[in-house]
Amino acid sequence: MTALHEMELLDLTARIRAREISPVEATRAQLDRIGALDATLHSYALVLEEQAMAAARQAEAEIARGEWRGPLHGAPVAVKDLCWMAGVPTAAGTTIHRDFRPAEDATVVARLRAAGAIILGKLQMTEGAYSAHHPEIPAPLNPWGAAHWTGASSSGSGAATAAGLCHGSLGSDTGGSIRFPCAANGLTGFKGTWGRVSRHGVFDLAPSLDHVGPMTRSVADAAAMLGAIAGEDARDPTAASVPVPDYLAGIGEGIAGLRIGLDPAWNAEGCDADTRAVVEAAANTLAALGAQLTEIRFPDPSQVIRDWFPLCAVEVAAAHAATWPSRQAEYGPILSALIGQGHGVTAFDLHAIAMRRRAFTARVNALFAGIDLLLVPVQAFAAPTLARMGDLGADAALMKGLLQYTCPFDMTGHPALTLPGGVTAQGGMPVGFQLIGPHWSEALLARAGHAYQSATAWHRRHPALAEAVPA
Repeated sequence: MTALHEMELLDLTARIRAREISPVEATRAQLDRIGALDATLHSYALVLEEQAMAAARQAEAEIARGEWRGPLHGAPVAVKDLCWMAGVPTAAGTTIHRDFRPAEDATVVARLRAAGAIILGKLQMTEGAYSAHHPEIPAPLNPWGAAHWTGASSSGSGAATAAGLCHGSLGSDTGGSIRFPCAANGLTGFKGTWGRVSRHGVFDLAPSLDHVGPMTRSVADAAAMLGAIAGEDARDPTAASVPVPDYLAGIGEGIAGLRIGLDPAWNAEGCDADTRAVVEAAANTLAALGAQLTEIRFPDPSQVIRDWFPLCAVEVAAAHAATWPSRQAEYGPILSALIGQGHGVTAFDLHAIAMRRRAFTARVNALFAGIDLLLVPVQAFAAPTLARMGDLGADAALMKGLLQYTCPFDMTGHPALTLPGGVTAQGGMPVGFQLIGPHWSEALLARAGHAYQSATAWHRRHPALAEAVPA
């Protein structure tokens, strides 16, 4: 039998509903595993043992009475530490906010609770959800190998979910921060259309770019979590009123005849052999499942990637106006430098960026007139080491390779599904790829991703923890 901590979320809750496993048993097992492993992995910013056990007992009593809330009922999950929880410290990876205790839950937290999920705690992250951890906060380790990057900014979400310290988690994505850690940790990540998920009660990095979404072991798990948190919200006027379908309803219908576009030249641009091999294998698998592969030419994203930095910097500077520069010394150097850059961007600069962003979005929208989904890498290089990522700020080619397949779809707001698709030839580290869809096509993405995972087993691999957690 699959070990409890390795079970996919929906498999676990199916057994909970059948009264084969209790929510109390599942939650206690996760808390014990966190206690045994996380002093080394550093994936949690805060563990909420008493709250979690109380919620587990409530779920157990409800299920015993026949009160089934849905596919998340009784599932132990965790949330990135930029999501407010009432009365619980929410630091967003900073030291400057470590004593902040919000008076209410973020909408996504409230919706997880309403769905019956049990929140184990708050997951560690980079400072302010940008690229680097605060110097005073231990960075989460990649459970597949401590010498390798865990992904940013949802680093704790990636490490904890992969290591079996929760059955699913929430991350956020502004330039790739759900997709990077999912690729690095062998997970499935779902970045919905911008506006699909409320951002109320979620610390801003850059509001016009920020997306909140699930990080899980399977597409079905991600679809269930996205379905629970998505939808309009009177407290967030940017949360769209577009109806939220049942993402699980048609997930098994297959992809026969689905048109999947790929740009062979762009998909190979600067990419290493492991990345190219994974994308090619994914294309072959999707074709064998009945998809129609169509060669396309993706619009040049170079300018929109360059524009991402000043746009993000301005929005970050606005988000931190109350504490920077007045408490600048308490910031880490990377986030502080970004805020400083934001103070130098002019209104003329922003106007030009806005116009180019709108034009690029229109070109990507036009692309979807001829295809249903787009297949691309997550990044140009597989499983980077921490040593290599230490050069990120000074290495333009490294930065380009990191952002060229993620950042454009935060600028346009298109939904993206990240899937594990292989491992590196040396070291066996996870490698992922992405499917991108038109706006509001999350159900189609879920169907395509589920078809792929029904035919492959990459998402069922688990780290041995040998390197990250010494015996």
